[in-house]
Amino acid sequence: MTTREVEHETTIHAPAAAVYRLLAEVANWPRIFPPTIYADREECGAGQERIRIWATANGEPKTWTSRRTLDAEALRITFRQEVTAPPVAAMGGTWIVEPLTEDTSRVRLLHDYRAVDDDPHDLLWIERAVDENSTAELAALKENVERDHAAQAQELTFSFTDTVTIDGSAKDAFDFVNEAGLWPERLPHVARVRFTEDTPGLQELQMDTRAKDGSTHTTKSYRVAIGHHRIAYKQVTLPALMTLHTGVWTFKDTDDGAAVASSQHTVTLNTDNIARILGPEATVADARAYVHGALSTNSLATLGHAKDHAERMR
Repeated sequence: MTTREVEHETTIHAPAAAVYRLLAEVANWPRIFPPTIYADREECGAGQERIRIWATANGEPKTWTSRRTLDAEALRITFRQEVTAPPVAAMGGTWIVEPLTEDTSRVRLLHDYRAVDDDPHDLLWIERAVDENSTAELAALKENVERDHAAQAQELTFSFTDTVTIDGSAKDAFDFVNEAGLWPERLPHVARVRFTEDTPGLQELQMDTRAKDGSTHTTKSYRVAIGHHRIAYKQVTLPALMTLHTGVWTFKDTDDGAAVASSQHTVTLNTDNIARILGPEATVADARAYVHGALSTNSLATLGHAKDHAERMR
């Protein structure tokens, strides 16, 4: 069997410890890395953890499970996929963070991989995916760490949550949000949907949404449905005012026989488009308020219809 080895690297103007911290905490990954849709820590021990990752490879959504060994002293994280996704037969590697000066570090990302049946075409597919993802991840890591380290006063990244209480079951509310293919019939603000779920629980959702002024906006998201209580998503086709939009729908039964459903959003603003969209006098605070209002309006509308659906089912 052919094992390929490849290395990518970048130099980051930030202390090595700050870079390592961001890499070690997988909850950061959907925010930092363009290919990562969602990451979940399934098991955790001393310096060891098992993580499940949902990400795109060559534009295709994939999921795999990896075992990671974290060495904070050596600033090194090794990983090995335990459950791979075809055409990958085996995949592993190491993140190595090397301090160059107090405020500069080099990050090296090493991979080794094999293809199912040693197929030459599949080896090329993996090579392209590893190269594209590694290049994108290192560039995004550099951008995020340097921005965080510079401690920009303007709050470009922010999160918020909308919640409703339901006199019904969490499962019925979950089903309403999970069955996004039915949204044009169920949600007034959704004009058109293209919904696919080739791998159970890993969904692709393209949607035309109507705004208050009657205009429609097309967005594309990848979604991950976990059990009957959580749907995480990442938008990959974004409105002009955002460079990042991730979120999580959660559904929980309460002790009194009711349920609570929430929609959490994390957004990074695109400062390049604020003046064009909101006018030359608009500030970052104006853009935050505008984006927050638009997203809350839609998620509260969806939660409201999910609540009605669950209460009717009851």
